[in-house]
Order: sequence, then C-alpha cells, then structure tokens
Amino acid sequence: MANKKFKTEVNDLLHLIIHSLYSNREIFLRELISNASDAIDKLRYLSLTDEKLKGLFTEGKIEINFDEKAKTLTISDNGIGMNEEDLNNNLGTIASSGTKKFLETLTDEQKKDSNLIGQFGVGFYSAFMVAKRVDVISRKAGEEEGFKWSSDGSSTYSVEPAERAEHGTTLILTMNEDGENYANRWQLENLIKKYSDHVAYPIFLEYDQDSYTDEKDKDGNPIKKTEHKREQINSSSALWRRNKSEIKEEEYKEFYKNFCHDSEDPLFYLHNHVEGATEYTTLFYIPAKAPFDMNHADYKPGVKLYVKRVYITDDEKELLPTYLRFVRGIIDSEDLPLNVSREILQENKIMATIRNGSVKKLLGEFKKLSENNPEKYEKFIKEYNRPLKEGLYNDWANRDTLLELVRYKSSEVEGYTSLAAYKERMKADQKSIYYISGGKESVLKASPLISAYRKNGYEVLVMDEDIDDIVTGMIGTYKDLPLKDIKKSSSADDLKDESTKDEKESKQDVEKLSKLLGERVKKVIASKRLTDSPAIIIMDENDPSMQMQQILKQMGGADELDDIKPILEVNTEHPVFKKIMEAEEEEAKELSSLVLDQAYLAEGIMPKDPVAFAQNVSKLLAK
Repeated sequence: MANKKFKTEVNDLLHLIIHSLYSNREIFLRELISNASDAIDKLRYLSLTDEKLKGLFTEGKIEINFDEKAKTLTISDNGIGMNEEDLNNNLGTIASSGTKKFLETLTDEQKKDSNLIGQFGVGFYSAFMVAKRVDVISRKAGEEEGFKWSSDGSSTYSVEPAERAEHGTTLILTMNEDGENYANRWQLENLIKKYSDHVAYPIFLEYDQDSYTDEKDKDGNPIKKTEHKREQINSSSALWRRNKSEIKEEEYKEFYKNFCHDSEDPLFYLHNHVEGATEYTTLFYIPAKAPFDMNHADYKPGVKLYVKRVYITDDEKELLPTYLRFVRGIIDSEDLPLNVSREILQENKIMATIRNGSVKKLLGEFKKLSENNPEKYEKFIKEYNRPLKEGLYNDWANRDTLLELVRYKSSEVEGYTSLAAYKERMKADQKSIYYISGGKESVLKASPLISAYRKNGYEVLVMDEDIDDIVTGMIGTYKDLPLKDIKKSSSADDLKDESTKDEKESKQDVEKLSKLLGERVKKVIASKRLTDSPAIIIMDENDPSMQMQQILKQMGGADELDDIKPILEVNTEHPVFKKIMEAEEEEAKELSSLVLDQAYLAEGIMPKDPVAFAQNVSKLLAK
C-alpha cells in the first residue's frame, strides 16, 4: 500500500479547515450525513436511468454507531459508493483548476469564512476538525470490488483494496481530543435531530446500553447486562417537501407545535413551492400570539434555513426583513451552497430572490386574509399591526401593499379601520386624511381637536402606537390624499372659523398672552377650532411632535430639543382667556402659565417646571 500525496490545493485547504474554518465544529456531522444522503439520492436516480443499475436501489438508510472506549465514530450509507478512481478524484483532489490560485489570494479574514467549504463542495474534509484519522471503505454500485481510503489529514493518503458486503460508503473517524465529546449517544442524537431531522432517509443510531438485572453476583452486586440497540433518530419526513394536497390540516398544525414549541394552533399558515431559475420551498406560520421578544432588539429569528432538506441555520435575521420577524417556518433552497455565511446571505442573488419572493407571498396572503376573513384578520392585526407599520418605513418596494394592510383606530368606528375604508367614508369636499398621534388612545380621543373635526363632519384616525409618529409623517399621501396631523399648525386652516370675536381685538389679546409667556412658546395663535377648552399645544409643521421629542430625549438628544418650542393655540372666547386679559400683570402671568401647563398635561406630558405648576395651582385654590 503506497502513500499518495494530496494535491497541493487540498493540503492547503485541509490546513485551513483544521485551523481556521468552522468555529462550530459540531456541523461536521451535518456535512457527512448530507454527503451520505446525496450518495443515496444519486443511486436512486441512476437506478431509474441506468440499465446496469436498475433494481439496485431499495430503501436508502444511514447508519451511525460509536465506540466510546476506542473513541471512534462510524457513518455508513447504502448509496452509490466509490471505486479506486473515485476515491482518488473525490478525496485526493478538488475538481477545480482555479482552487489553488484562489486559496493563495485569500486574506486572513476571508480564511475564517466557513462558506469556502460550501463553494468547493468539500464538506467531507470537515471530518478532520474532530478526527485524527479518517478511513473510508466504499464499494461502487454495480461493481464487485471495494476500496479503503485512509489519511491522518496531514499531507498524504492511501488507497487499497478492501471488503464491503454491499454498495455504499462507510466512514470511520478516530476522534481527536476536540472530537472525543461527540462519540457518545446523547451528543449524536442531539446533533442529528438539530441538523438532519428532515433528511429524507432514516438515520439509525446503534449503541450498547448497560442495565442491571435483579440477579446478584457472588459478591452480592447486581449483574450488569449490555444490550445492543438500534433506533431511528430523525423523522425522515420533510413535511414541507410533500405535495400540499397530500397533507392534512392537522399534520400542518402538529408540525408547527413541534417545530415552534407552541401549545396553541397557529393563526394560519402558507405552504409554497417555487420552480424556475431559482427553486425553493417555503412553509410559513403566523403564531396566534406575538412572540414574547418580538419588540426586543435582540429578538430570536423564527425562520430556519435548509438546503436540500439539510438544516443550515435558525440564527440569521437576513432571511426575512425585520418587520416580518414574527413569522415562523422554513425556507428550503435547492440552489444555495450548504455553508452560507451571514455576508453571503446578504449579498447572494439566490437568497435575494428567495427573500423578495417570500415577502411578496406573505404580504399577498395577508391581503387575501383581510378580504376573505375580516374576523381572523383583526386577530392578526391586534398582534402584528406594529411591525407591519415598521415595514412602511423600511420596505419602500412594498409600501403600497403595506398601506392596504395596516390598520388604525378612529373617531367614528369601533375597532380598526383601513385607509381604504376611511377614504370611502370621507365627505365629498374633504381634501385630506386627518389623524392625531402621540399618546394613549383614551387621551387622544379626549382631545378637544377631535371634537372640532367631528363637528365639521371629518373623521380622525387615532394613532396611539409609538411608531406612528415616526412612520405616518413619512408616508405623505395615500392615493393622492395628504395625511394631515391635526396637532400641526397647517391643519388649523382646514376648518371653518367658529370665532365671533373681532379680529383686531383677538389679535391684540393674543399678542398680550404671547408676551406673558415669553420664550416658553414659539408663538400664540387664536383658534378657529376650540369650543370647550381654553388652549391646546400644537407644533410647527417642521418640528417633531411632543411625543417624538420625548423619544429622542431618551436616545440622548436633549440638548438640541430644548430649543424647540410649542405653539399655544387658544380659544379667545373661553372664560379663562377672558380672565387672563382682565387680570393684573402678576396674576395674568400665573394664569397664563397654568393654561400652558394644563395644555401639556392634556397631551400626557409633564409640565416643564412641575414645582412652579404646583405652586400656581395652590395660589389659585387659595383665592
């Protein structure tokens, strides 16, 4: 048996694999099981197309056993197998003329990218991360002779004749110090279930299990009995790969509960297979209740990526956009490499196609649900309205679809309403969609501004989620209708002037109040809208709302925001305003300050100087 040298590029690659790639060593088992599954797939195909191999394929299987004492792990399959030439070509070299040159150009950072193995199709070599020696015994289907390939992963390997009862391949890994922990039942069972549960062929784990009988030995100790066991570990049934017409609804639900560890049925699911330039399958579920970490920055993604039924990752936030982070399920690609780094997921054209197609399919299903099952859609909205609104901000390509999906509360209807439904209810002469945002629903609905718009026959959307302030102003228009915040100064001109006060007199009074408040406000304006309330705070068109200022301050922007002043819109016919105009200067200052602070409180915001506010209230009560 003569030793042969690896081709230079293989030698270099082995050094990379052992010393640089695959920080997560446990995936060696995924690679080897995947290779075994591929070998069975090849034989299954050839048994249908090659006359010499017809009838050779029976039931594919993968068998794994280990010897804890000898520190060996054995993986066998009954696939296509390899002869001497195949072993030399497949395990002694890499069929890529540019590989050596490519390896020479790699930077140190690039050498850490485990996707290299996927690019070259050399997952077999990952065995050397956990093994100090690898023996491969193989017999090619349709041939009588078997061969054994052996290497310690240094610079040489050997190939010699060997016996194997049937076609297929057996890998014997003699584990190194890093790999010894994998030569036990519990580790192997966990890794198989984690990475290869949905490989189409059964994976059997063989092991010896010790137990003690009731019988005693001569010293009175229980007698140990060793049983040899063989169990199928994986489910070997990739539900998402089956035809939809063959799957019962209960099977979908049961799969979801096991897959997502949820005790409730999903709200709904969608199963889709796409063929063409890119082939992939998706099975997506929408949980009945929002995931507990949905609004956390470090949320756990809910979609797992598979390549040809082999699990790749469930820890990538690139599979779907962040606003769809509540979706649970599977993406299974036929075209991606097995080892996909985060950078590749971001830049890979195949992944971009899958991602875009998945988003459009999900949004399309949401739209169908809203049209065909409003009751279920309202349940969906109660859980996921907020993340959908995030999509309006960061998914411009699907903005129009998202505008039809999001829902808002309203001054006129119970529950939720869509922008389309609002538009249908609009008065003939109405030129804008009106909304109020920034605060709790109860506070917003109690706003005196809403009463003014309702009096004019205008519906107002009540936007009580923190994200509304950020998103709605950015939307701009819906079907050529501008969205107007009734708390902004520009909206004040849209209503009829209800005031009966002389314009000149009103102007003088407003100027006096403005001087009394000084720099606490940007300006004071006479209201055309207020009837029962003395005053409200509004913001200049280009300034952030009071609630947005609160959010920005929490993010550390307090210094810049201190210069932004509100506009005080006053009801010049209100008794309180009249009282201010009649009072002496000192009392007028106290009353005007109270009116401003009261307007802050009506917005759910603490007055700028709570102590001064409390003192003014005490003085007023004393009088």
